[in-house]
Amino acid sequence: MAPSKDASILVVGAGTFGCSTALHLARRGYTNVTVLDPYELPSPISAGNDVNKIIEEGSPDSDDGSNYVSQRILQVAYEGWIKDPVFTPYFHNTGFIIAAHTPAGLEQLTKREMVHKKSEYEWLDDAADFKKTMPEGVLTGDFPNWKGGWKKEGAGWVFARGALMSAFRAAQSLGVKFVTGDPGNVTKLMEEGGDIVGVETKDGKQHRAELTILAAGANAPQLLDMKDQLRPTAWTLAHIKMTEEECKLYKDLPVLFNLESGFFMEPDAERGELKICDEHPGYCNWSTSPSGHRQSVPFAKQQVPLESEARVREFLSHTMPHLSSRPLVFARICWCADTPDRNFLISHHPDYKSLVLAVGGSGHGFMHITSVGGFVVDLVEGGLESRLREAFRWRPETAVDRDWENVQGRRGGPNKVMNFGDVGEDEWTSLESRL
Repeated sequence: MAPSKDASILVVGAGTFGCSTALHLARRGYTNVTVLDPYELPSPISAGNDVNKIIEEGSPDSDDGSNYVSQRILQVAYEGWIKDPVFTPYFHNTGFIIAAHTPAGLEQLTKREMVHKKSEYEWLDDAADFKKTMPEGVLTGDFPNWKGGWKKEGAGWVFARGALMSAFRAAQSLGVKFVTGDPGNVTKLMEEGGDIVGVETKDGKQHRAELTILAAGANAPQLLDMKDQLRPTAWTLAHIKMTEEECKLYKDLPVLFNLESGFFMEPDAERGELKICDEHPGYCNWSTSPSGHRQSVPFAKQQVPLESEARVREFLSHTMPHLSSRPLVFARICWCADTPDRNFLISHHPDYKSLVLAVGGSGHGFMHITSVGGFVVDLVEGGLESRLREAFRWRPETAVDRDWENVQGRRGGPNKVMNFGDVGEDEWTSLESRL
């Protein structure tokens, strides 16, 4: 049964899933919603607090319906980017290039992505083909062994921080209360009578609620036994400073993504910095829990391993060698949480009727900030589409004897999940922090 519109609702986490959920709750008329987060918005550790993210529309599902869920949620998300006034100002429909350069990567590009068979993509066969996708002077590299596809519309990038803050402001304007800092730093879920009745925060205060929604991302396993369904995994990004002339030249470029080495989008308008991500299966921070289980514990750091910087420079040497030696001005690690099948985990908890889970972004969560909160509210109200409800369900059986080293279809770097524990203290960049 759906809660009453004036029911007290707590949302734990003010990142992508939390802000989206708060917005959709408020839009549906819920009047007593509070969001708790340990940081002022935008949180410096939120994956959504970023200059840009890749966006692509969904396509019709296959004849057997095997990719229905992934394509359905893409379609709903994309509709939000092009129609919802909270989000449309931040979407740039510039097109998207996907590429690879090793035999294994090219096999993935053609056999899994099927890029060469999709009519919306123009096949790119050599360096000259890649260079023609952007103004002269942008792509100056040799693109060694690169091949790929160019989708000229229906994809692009979004100003992520702007969209996150727009969702926050819209929710706040509709009456959602945001509590940050120690008063918003949830330290435990409160259990009474076999149910979750709210949370306790670092300042010692108890916040009681009729419904608690856990949207704490990679930090969720620190608050609840997730039965190994979440693997906190981090990625790396770096910025270089661009001149005013370069910013003009690089404006409105398609996203360039090599699924084995990295990607970039146009410089951000706020600082005139070009963000480059080195592509890889991710880093974990392994330790042993008090119960003896293996766990990856997130931590905040506005630096990246030097090996990540080297991969960024290698990507630039292949694509834009004129930028490959330019100093980094910013870098950070960016946490997400992988489910075993990379589907979201949006579900009632089986043991606590008043606890809802909204986690498991699995590396593709931000694209769905326009719509993921709608799925959460659909679940709360009992109206979530059956195929999505099944895909997003609480599913610990999928994590039995979980292979924590599974790359989950990702490539790049050493083609394995890496461990921050293997990175020495002197093997990190030493850049100015922006915390």
